[in-house]
Amino acid sequence: MLVISLVLLLLYSRRSGRIARALGRRATALGWKLPLRLLSTAGLLLALLGPSLGVSPQQVRTMGKDVWLLVDVSRSMDATDVAPSRLLRAQYELRQLAARFPADRLGLIVFSGDAVVQCPLTHDQEALQVFIGTLHTGLLPAAATTLRAPLDLVLEKLMQQVTPGTPTNAPRTTAAVVLSDGEDFGENLEASLHALARTGTRVYTVGVGTAAGSKIPASNGRFVRDGRGQTVVSQLQEAPLLQLAAQTGGQYVELNDQHNGMGTLASTLRNLQAPTEQTRTIAVADNRYRWPLAAALMLLAIDVVLTITVIRP
Repeated sequence: MLVISLVLLLLYSRRSGRIARALGRRATALGWKLPLRLLSTAGLLLALLGPSLGVSPQQVRTMGKDVWLLVDVSRSMDATDVAPSRLLRAQYELRQLAARFPADRLGLIVFSGDAVVQCPLTHDQEALQVFIGTLHTGLLPAAATTLRAPLDLVLEKLMQQVTPGTPTNAPRTTAAVVLSDGEDFGENLEASLHALARTGTRVYTVGVGTAAGSKIPASNGRFVRDGRGQTVVSQLQEAPLLQLAAQTGGQYVELNDQHNGMGTLASTLRNLQAPTEQTRTIAVADNRYRWPLAAALMLLAIDVVLTITVIRP
């Protein structure tokens, strides 16, 4: 834009010179407004850039909602029955889902044979998006997948919020979204589900994969084999995911090339009612575009009011 403005000003100067010569006058008689127009153009460009100076506190009202995103990063999530792979598709959908909740706290937990907090509950959308972008199946040591591990970790975080002597805010609605192909080789889930139900936490599950399943690519360019040397075909196991959702009042949706229930899930999460409304204060950069804009408009007004006499009576 700056280059275009300079070209237009150069053309204006040449045109002013031609007009001055045609009228038998000096070019400066018609070109003295050039500095005014240069300054006004610079002011408009500066206002368009939106300069910021300092920050000011701004209150944001939230409904006290926490959403934990629990993502399966076991080897079976590399299966390609969902293009380009189960985990890559889940990663893409998670980015879209997280962006729909800018006023709520979101956290990220990854699990396989164990579970770890990849990103604690935060309002920082940019940080969360960075952590979602780092998801891959090598994050945790290879082990038999268990769905109980991430649920117990969510329970642990909930208990930390109500530890005696720890300052707490008003109660917050908590939801857990599990994205997995449903393979579960861990312990019985009943105890964890009952504990979650007592806290009011709802578990929403996303089945990533298909009933037909597919082979799992290996690092050597071949496919993963079992102990008998047979090629492993990983299939979507819906039963444990349906159990998680049913026993906590949640919801189960599919995610594959034929069905995408993420939009329905997002709507359900948005409609979750929190027990109390909360107000938090965030620092917002002050946009000072009004100052250069006002200066540019004033210079343009002077340019219009002051006229040039080119033909004398």
